[in-house]
Amino acid sequence: MLHHLWRYTYNTSKALSLEQLTRWGLHNTSVVRNASTPELYEIAAMDPLSPDPETRPGSISSTGAMVAYSGRRTGRSPKDKRVVFDEQTEHEIWWGSVNIPIPKKSHNLLEQVALQFLNTRPRLFVVDGYAGWDPHSRLRIRVFCTRAYHALFMQNMLIKPTNEELKKDFSDDVDFHIFNAGPMSAPKLVEGVGSETCVSVNLTDKKMVILGTQYAGEMKKGVFGVTHYMFPKQGILTLHSSANEGVNGDVTLLFGLSGTGKTTLSADPKRKLIGDDEHAWSDNGIFNIEGGCYAKCVDLSHEKEPEIYDAIKFGAVLENIEFMSKDSREVDYHNISITENTRVSYPLDFIPGAKNPAVGSHPKNILFLTCDAYGVLPPVSLLTPEQAMYHFISGYTAKVAGTEMGVKEPVATFSACFGEAFLPLHPTLYATMLAEKMKQHGTKCWLVNTGWSGGKYGIGKRMSLKYTRSIIDAIHTGELVNGEFEKFEIFNLQIPKRATGVPDTILHPKNTWINKSEFERTLRNLADKFQKNFQKYADKATSEVINAGPQI
Repeated sequence: MLHHLWRYTYNTSKALSLEQLTRWGLHNTSVVRNASTPELYEIAAMDPLSPDPETRPGSISSTGAMVAYSGRRTGRSPKDKRVVFDEQTEHEIWWGSVNIPIPKKSHNLLEQVALQFLNTRPRLFVVDGYAGWDPHSRLRIRVFCTRAYHALFMQNMLIKPTNEELKKDFSDDVDFHIFNAGPMSAPKLVEGVGSETCVSVNLTDKKMVILGTQYAGEMKKGVFGVTHYMFPKQGILTLHSSANEGVNGDVTLLFGLSGTGKTTLSADPKRKLIGDDEHAWSDNGIFNIEGGCYAKCVDLSHEKEPEIYDAIKFGAVLENIEFMSKDSREVDYHNISITENTRVSYPLDFIPGAKNPAVGSHPKNILFLTCDAYGVLPPVSLLTPEQAMYHFISGYTAKVAGTEMGVKEPVATFSACFGEAFLPLHPTLYATMLAEKMKQHGTKCWLVNTGWSGGKYGIGKRMSLKYTRSIIDAIHTGELVNGEFEKFEIFNLQIPKRATGVPDTILHPKNTWINKSEFERTLRNLADKFQKNFQKYADKATSEVINAGPQI
């Protein structure tokens, strides 16, 4: 009886026509399209378990968030991502370990497997939404899935259309389709498929198929990858960054890999948050690509991240967490027995002071955050456009003990454009666009080290968050750019001589090391790592950009 209540028929205002569904190979007659949040909560409570035996039933947390479990896969599966190799993509895509080719016929077989699964499930959820807050540039995305948790997740992460926009922009075809049949395994005998998991993207036909993983982040990052392919063709640069805005409308972009402090430093009480993860830079300025946030939950507390903590309420989706007790339904954010990658998804407007609409002017400043565990990079340095291209392509940080099993010494980590896993095109294309936009709009670029000072990890100390915040404040006020600089050897960076609230002695890292000769050796060693990493991009980089890197 209850199950019958949720059968949507085609005479409702929300329904897609049978003709439309048939066009995509769908004929499931239980369609739930753009459901309200309470509807999705109620359906999630009634839904049978996924075919994955390791998927647990969902519930509701003590603060009202939907709690869901993704089964075997609790993170993205980058080695299982495939891109269709065809006449259009053959000479466009940056083929290799990031973009692994798959024949079109294989993708078509995977699509048929996904459609068969979607057609036989008790319900077919449809989510319509935009990628991009700029109405002149946004993409219309349609998601087909079989779990209420996936539907609510994407309603949070895409930008929700108004009723008028739904009628105008989503009554017929859209710009990109996602067929999420994650509970169904991929057939391993299909050419190009390497495991039971496959995320196959057909950029020519504008479709993505998900099989063998129920991790919701695959949809979010799938959309991001699509924007990285489609937006540059319109002259729009896609960016794996956060963005905030000052009281005078000045915008700052913050880039940084895990552990660099990007989330913490983006949440500045003196500035409005435009977005925390994915942005684009068009002729009109900056805009957030997403309608929500997807934050890590491990060790979350109100003291550390009050905005994120308070956002975990009705409408948010908690993923792969454990409770302190089944009776209380209070979340144990320190429990990582399922995964260290516990997550929460929530709409952007759950963050107090977040900007709506999430757009801004052309950025005044760009910050490349790095956690240099070798302790040799300056706390802050000003980059030329060519140096900005070099360090953007490099995307450097360092892992330290505790971030991964077996890591005892600092390990240099490079991720092109601070998001290599999402780049369908060669990194130099994005770097060239960045430099051109910087020159056009007078944007300044800064390399900010939030890592170690006075020695490498184990000897020196982590850079004081207070000092880093003071440095960023000095960037925003214009103090640094209008001050005096000195040259930093080997990397040829410009270091400010003074910054209010920061001891002058720490601005040049050599001053903080007791053993100066060891500093020189460590600096040269890091420079060598930069040079070796950059070799894989050198064939598409100009001599000016190559020479903007460290010189030994």
